Parts: sequence; C-alpha cells; structure tokens
Amino acid sequence: MRILALESSCDETAAAVVEDGRTVLSNIVASQVEEHRLYGGVVPEIASRRHCEAVAGVTREALSQAGMTLSEVDAIAVTYAPGLIGALLVGVSFAKGLALAAKKPLIPVHHLRGHIAANYITTPDLTPPFLCLVVSGGHSHIIEVQDYTHLRVLGRTRDDAAGEAFDKAARAMGMPYPGGVELDRVAEGGDDRAFSLPRPSVDGAPYDFSFSGLKTAVINLLHNASQKGQTLSVPDLSASYRRAVVECLVKNFVRAAKDTGAKTLVIAGGVSANSLLRRSLEAECAANGWRFCRPDLSLCGDNAAMIGSQAYYEYQAGNLASTALNACASMEIAASGPEDF
Repeated sequence: MRILALESSCDETAAAVVEDGRTVLSNIVASQVEEHRLYGGVVPEIASRRHCEAVAGVTREALSQAGMTLSEVDAIAVTYAPGLIGALLVGVSFAKGLALAAKKPLIPVHHLRGHIAANYITTPDLTPPFLCLVVSGGHSHIIEVQDYTHLRVLGRTRDDAAGEAFDKAARAMGMPYPGGVELDRVAEGGDDRAFSLPRPSVDGAPYDFSFSGLKTAVINLLHNASQKGQTLSVPDLSASYRRAVVECLVKNFVRAAKDTGAKTLVIAGGVSANSLLRRSLEAECAANGWRFCRPDLSLCGDNAAMIGSQAYYEYQAGNLASTALNACASMEIAASGPEDF
C-alpha cells in the first residue's frame, strides 16, 4: 500500500510517499528555519502563509521523486493534531481536497504517533510492544506502545517540554534559533560538571518531568553574572545544563522500563537527535540488556515520511476520516478511532 502523506504542524511543509509503512519512496521537506530565525522562534502567522505557498510544490515533488501520479497512490494521509492550528489547517484542507478529487481514503495521523513511527522506517524489524520516550519542543512523554494504534501515557511534563527548555536556555545564552541544536553542539566542548544545577522531580509521579525550574536556574545564573559584570563559560554552562536535562529524561525513562518490564526502549521527536541523550540511553540499555532503537537524524525533526508510516497502521485499524475532518491544536496521543474524527 502506497500512501501520500502531508505534514504541516509547525514550520516545515513536508510531503512523502511511503509503501507499507516501512519503505520511503520519497520524502520532501521545505523548511522555514531561516525566516523564523530572524524572530528567535516560530511566528505562527508567517508559518501558515509559507505552508500555503509550499504545500502544492512539495506534494508534486514527492510524487515525482516516487515516480508516481496522484491516481496511483492508495490513500492520502495528513497530520491533523497537535500543532499550530493555522499551520495544521493548511495541510488538512489541502489533503481533504486531494482525497476528494482523487477519490482516495483520507487517513488522519496524530503528530506524536508519527514521530514514534519514524523508528519503523529506521529499524524495519521493530514491532510493538515497546516503551518510547517522545521528546520535542512541545512534548515530553513516556509512552507504552502496546500495538501500533493503542498507546498508554505513563509520564509527561508538568510544565516546559525538554526541547522548549533547551531552546529557551540557548536563547538566554545568545545562541541563534533553533537553539537546542546549537546548545548540543557547543556543549560537546564544555565541562558538564562546571555548574551545579537542580534535577527537578514530581512528588507522587515518578515518570513525570518538570523543566521550568531548571530553565529558570540557568537564566538566573546568567542574569546574576551579568549584573556583576562577569562572563560565564557558555560551553561549560551548555554542557552542565544539557547533562541535567538528559539525566532527568534518562532517570524516569529507565525507571519506567524497569517497572513495566520493557525489553525494548525507543526514542522519538526532535530532541531524540541530542547526542548526549543518545549516548546515555545506549549505555543504559547495554547495561540492562535492553534493545535500544532511535530514528535516523534525518527523521528526528518534522517530516512526512513518519506520517506516512503511521498512516499505514491507522488505515489497517480502520481509522479513516471524512471530509469533515478538522485540525486540532491539542489532542492526547491515546485518542484514536473513527469516533474521534
């Protein structure tokens, strides 16, 4: 089954053709990073307008790269939640028009489910059940993937997501957008024990995260130093901060794995590209005899190939949508089924 998938939840306009959930025939991404860098972050109105300009072109290019016409695909898939509502509406509206015109089934895909599915492309023999740490700019979840379309949230952030915490700390240190990527690069050359930073936890919820206090601690360090006319080592502060965030993520994820008896641990989302997080979890899994899976770096960020992968399993589960499908800025990852569309 060959699925044409669209993704427009934030600032990447993407289209891909994926076969049987595992084979990528094409994967086109039009990024807006350079434009949003001028503002230090994503401007929703600008993102929506750029999606309108790019969506038809990336779709044509994805079909061309796959050597197919629209009539030859078996279904149309689209990210419908969660994300920036204006950005989502562009993709959803365009996908509904394509599905109606081509008389193809329309498959709605939850953005976070797509991130998890990126691992099916990178590791074709990966099958549920497994435990997944989904970490991105807006989300930090520990998810028990029971099967392809049945998921249970074990833990989540109570405030800032890990990616958001990285980006905001990086901006406070004067790094350009997207800050998390730059902070990871700079941290490689720093001393991760130079600064003592807190490791926040949530009482009574051992799998939940809280990063707002840690982010504030770094900002206060920078402000205090500035008021005293002092200069802090950015590489050392970056390394210390990265270590604190990663230790929080790894600690809770490993605890959840031991408590649930999971044998396969998976990471997904934009922060899954973080080099220290990858090294730390690889070491933990080796020490505990667990299998560790992570997406290729090219599939960590937003893309349509991951949406096409998950769409295959949503289709098999009967999760289809009519032309009444609407975008939704916020939605639980566990929500699934025709009644939700």
